[in-house]
Amino acid sequence: MLSKNIFLKNYNTKNSPSNVKKIFKKEILKEIKNSKNLLNTLSKNYKYNFKKKFLFKYKKFKEINIIGMGGSILGSEAIYCFLNHKIKKKINFFNNIENFIKNKKKKSFNVIISKSGNTLEVATNVNIVVKKNDENLIITEKRKNFLNSIASDLKSEVIEHNNFIGGRYSVLSEVGMLPAELMGLNAKKFKNIDNLIKSKYFYKSLVNSVERTLYLIKNNKFNSIILNYDSKSENFFKWYQQLVAESLGKKSKGILPVVSRMPKDNHSIMQYYLDGPKINFFTFFYVFEKLSNKINNSVLLKQFKYLKNNSTNEIIYKQKIATENIFKLKKIPFRSFEIKNRTEQTLGEMFSFFILETILLGRALNINPFDQPSVELIKKETKKIFISKPQK
Repeated sequence: MLSKNIFLKNYNTKNSPSNVKKIFKKEILKEIKNSKNLLNTLSKNYKYNFKKKFLFKYKKFKEINIIGMGGSILGSEAIYCFLNHKIKKKINFFNNIENFIKNKKKKSFNVIISKSGNTLEVATNVNIVVKKNDENLIITEKRKNFLNSIASDLKSEVIEHNNFIGGRYSVLSEVGMLPAELMGLNAKKFKNIDNLIKSKYFYKSLVNSVERTLYLIKNNKFNSIILNYDSKSENFFKWYQQLVAESLGKKSKGILPVVSRMPKDNHSIMQYYLDGPKINFFTFFYVFEKLSNKINNSVLLKQFKYLKNNSTNEIIYKQKIATENIFKLKKIPFRSFEIKNRTEQTLGEMFSFFILETILLGRALNINPFDQPSVELIKKETKKIFISKPQK
């Protein structure tokens, strides 16, 4: 058990001897309490660079455009998707460079997010999406950059992005919580780490998960495959992919996070998972839903009588259990998350767990989990190509 909202059955492997417990007690606990550390964003004591009252003037907008890349937008997409049943507003996410139809007439409200303020894709989309009469809100660092330079022209308010918080770790800071408030959610409800770190169940689950992952890595298993049985968690695992890949993929080390949509992928790549190279370890993920369709079609039930009175969620859950049983039979390492409640608190606990797990893995592997040096090389090379070639 991870918390009252999340049941975790951990990897069926050994624990690798490590200094994870020491790191957690001597470093992580202090960092959560340090107001100048990114882990403080997990706490209710974190001080935002905006006041709730400040957002009232924007709540009139029923539709919001959010422009960002990577960690600047993946968190708010995860929130919107996972908690969509609570959100009455339409949110449009511009998270890549694509061709789309520009709305020339309607006045829009744009939330523009970039830590550096100089992200190429964000600058591109700002030039395409934002109109002169739009209302805009910018989140960026307090320094000379593109977004700060255009703020006055856009008549935009600017919220400071703290420079000690990296993009992929920023979901529980202004970057994710300001959009959450604009969606009509309560940022405070996402924060439960202060209670979780006092729980022996949370502590034991976290340490076991890290130490068993280290054991798997030492035994040449480098691919973390998420078997996701919840369509509303797809964007959460896109956030997770960046968190793990960008934090740990260094020095010829790391974990490759791959997400499979279940049970659909039983009919495509499951055969590879079961009988292919033994380089993978797995995470099953399921959310219990209160409402779902029941099977009652009499024509169907002539062939599938055993499905009678089962809901679609019950069918999916039984497929998950069946798959876990086969994994056990084949001695394939896996863990299983079962989510009891689809709430802000539950999602906040998942964000917190995976952030802490990733940082602990990085430190145990002697990897800096906070930089991304090779990604920076691509940014510099792209700029170099633009500058070296004359514009048409």
